Amino acid sequence: MTTTYKHWRLETDKEDNLLWLYFDKQNASVNTIDREVMMELSDIVAELAKDTQHKGVILASGKKTGFIAGADISQFTKFKDIPEAVALLETGQDILNRLESLKMPVVAMIDGFCLGGGLELALACRYRVAEESSKTRLGLPEVKLGIHPGWGGTVRLPRLIGGLQGLNLILTGSTVSGKAAAKLGFVDAAVPKRQLVRAAKYYALEHPAPHKATTLQALSNLQVPRQVIGHFMLKKLKEKINPVHYPAPFHALSNWEHVGVAGNEAYKQEAKSCGKLFFSETCHNLVRVFFLQEKLKALGKDINYTPRNIHVIGAGTMGGDIAAWCAARGFTVTLQDLDPKLIAPAITRASKMFKERLKEPNLVQRAMDNLIPDVKGNGISKADIIIEAVVEDLAIKQNIFKMIEAKAKPQAILATNTSSIPLDEINTVLQLPQRLVGIHFFNPVSKMQLVEVVKGQKTSDEVMDKAIAFVRKIDRLPLPVKSSPGFLVNRILMPYLLGSIDLMNEGIPMTVIDEDMVNFGMPMGPITLADTVGLDVCYSVAKYLSKYYNTPVPKKLVELVEQRKLGKKTGEGFYKYDKRGKQIKPTEASYDKPLDEISNRLVLLMLNEAFTCLREGVVANADLLDAGMIFGTGFAPFRGGPIHYAKTQGIAELYQQYVQQQLSQGDRGKTDAWQLNAECRVE
Repeated sequence: MTTTYKHWRLETDKEDNLLWLYFDKQNASVNTIDREVMMELSDIVAELAKDTQHKGVILASGKKTGFIAGADISQFTKFKDIPEAVALLETGQDILNRLESLKMPVVAMIDGFCLGGGLELALACRYRVAEESSKTRLGLPEVKLGIHPGWGGTVRLPRLIGGLQGLNLILTGSTVSGKAAAKLGFVDAAVPKRQLVRAAKYYALEHPAPHKATTLQALSNLQVPRQVIGHFMLKKLKEKINPVHYPAPFHALSNWEHVGVAGNEAYKQEAKSCGKLFFSETCHNLVRVFFLQEKLKALGKDINYTPRNIHVIGAGTMGGDIAAWCAARGFTVTLQDLDPKLIAPAITRASKMFKERLKEPNLVQRAMDNLIPDVKGNGISKADIIIEAVVEDLAIKQNIFKMIEAKAKPQAILATNTSSIPLDEINTVLQLPQRLVGIHFFNPVSKMQLVEVVKGQKTSDEVMDKAIAFVRKIDRLPLPVKSSPGFLVNRILMPYLLGSIDLMNEGIPMTVIDEDMVNFGMPMGPITLADTVGLDVCYSVAKYLSKYYNTPVPKKLVELVEQRKLGKKTGEGFYKYDKRGKQIKPTEASYDKPLDEISNRLVLLMLNEAFTCLREGVVANADLLDAGMIFGTGFAPFRGGPIHYAKTQGIAELYQQYVQQQLSQGDRGKTDAWQLNAECRVE
């Protein structure tokens, strides 16, 4: 065993007569699998097949950061045609099949993420042991990139734990902890980190019987049960996603239902199906979204900033949830409001969120210990970052920041969670206005990845950089934006929401409006979205933006707010909601006109505002705008973002449609808002 490899290390444990195979991808911070990595693995497998001296092989990561993150996604864009993609997938399947058939047992020792192709590699090993905590995540998330597993994952996982449980992981792309994976059965043992090596050696040396599906699980993979289960899962899948928009899960389900998991035909069908999906528009756009996400993640990575203490003022839904999220990420957080009674609901919500996300009692307790009620504001003087999250009222915010500046340490960052008020109006009361930055979260804080980091005219570059670094440290995606009314996301979203209310006033049923926008690809319709955000919040932002952009606030919105019908949180807004917060659908109204007329109109309103934001430099470029709308509003990811969508549909053609739309409505909007190509930086 003297061969030298670029990405792998094969070492001998003479004491136990074992081999250790370390995956340590050269010049990379994490392990990802590409063509070169697989070719080297092929040579190693051939070498191991000849080995008669050693008792077993333990496959481990040579990195401190996880096991294997999956395939190198940049390779997805390099296939010249479907046959080439299918051939590469079949080559990968062959390598893993040979690994699986080795006489010598191979144990995958998993610590940290084990995703996609990494899990497919682990599934080809005879045994799998994993670190038990929630930091170790295992799954096959390929559907989130518009494809499905292609190196045997759609065959091995259902074969190992049954069709129902295996497909549930494959079709959703969800990940599970090491402990949950062991409970499901595709990990043989989940142990604390200190026992991981010992567990791996036990399986490599003792050769216990490998895990097999239970009788019931094995039956689920037979033809008749597959048809029954397949019919049930297809129905559930269609309730959640549109096969036209997201074809990959439907392909995976169809392959399993018609071919099953036995014999070579299952692998062939998997490779053929996955190879085609690489060339779908959905895959192309979801890969684009992945790289947009990576671009946001890379912001602030070179900034050396390590805040420890966070003070949040305002224990309402936003402020309380911001404080809870920061506490869950390990920061010491003081939460201030006028009365303990106002802070108590935030602590209750935080406890619920910690239990749902952290799960492990010691982690939940640690997060609770990090979150400190602070009515008197004692935390201000100790805080590295102070975040204001009170009502959208300029005078109130200015009074708070005058108080903060007097008490805070000189180097502390002063941040506002305002959703629409320009920073250069708030900072007029500050002695050092360069300290103020916007850190604008979206609701719900624990689910929305995007955070707008807002730079006022006087915000210093240092404060801006530190704010971006902080957002990354709490595992959120920072979007740098220029301070202007509404910033980016709300600025683009508001014409869309107000336009949907205009459609209602024209007699189009709100259920029809919502249905058509969901059909377009939005996660929820605009009327439901307004109810979810809160009609008081929508009204506050709309009223504020109307001062700058001369856009009237719809009368219906004003009436509902005055009646305290604020949406989901009060049980009634445009829709009514039951005690669990579930929407009560009104009686279906008839509508006999083409639905896409609705989506065309509303999407064009968004595009008009998006192009205007680009022209004004609210964000640096079209990619950042697309990322902001995808991660801040859920704008149909499979379409690649609003500007990318406009480019694929034809900007000039869409612009003419927008002009005609405005003229047909009595020129209520500007028809010269779009500046094409160079001025909008979408060349």
